[in-house]
Amino acid sequence: MIKKILSFEEILKGCVKNDNSCKEMMYKSFYGYLMGIILRYTKNPADSEELVNDSFIKIFKHVGNFKPPKNPEELQRSFKGWIAQIASRTAIDKIRSAKAQFYVDDLTEDEHPVTQVSIASELHVNDILNLLNHLPDTQRLVFNLYEIEGFAHDEIAVMLSIPESSSRVYLTRSKNKLRTLYLNTLVNSYKKNG
Repeated sequence: MIKKILSFEEILKGCVKNDNSCKEMMYKSFYGYLMGIILRYTKNPADSEELVNDSFIKIFKHVGNFKPPKNPEELQRSFKGWIAQIASRTAIDKIRSAKAQFYVDDLTEDEHPVTQVSIASELHVNDILNLLNHLPDTQRLVFNLYEIEGFAHDEIAVMLSIPESSSRVYLTRSKNKLRTLYLNTLVNSYKKNG
């Protein structure tokens, strides 16, 4: 059987029409991309797989709501942004439901000033994901939303049902912890390699 090679636009239209072969192509094309996004939020690979699949269920259910850009050359990039947002929110919903309440202290931002670290080193994606996985769930979530996804603190506060100041505190804590973990990783690497 000869399979016709479809353009991304044709695959997308097929998904809107509920065509299973187009859905399969879409799934195979973006599985790794969504897994990369989900892994920033979860520590457990089994949970990540489940969240990717949950994201695809939502994507296929709402693909008709996707608003394509006027410029056809930006279609795939725009779609990737749309599905990334679905995957992020799916992960956030899962974390929020697993932890009914986030614990917020009365810590102010001034108690944990952000210090600059300037070390020239190359980190691989897996190293960064590993460092992120050492953060407590709430700190990792706020870090991802602010630094990687680009949400503002007021948006994060609404998403997580926490005060805006707590979002800032969690971000500061996550940066400080990542800095410490990063420095420890460098020291350990230096000791091993001499």
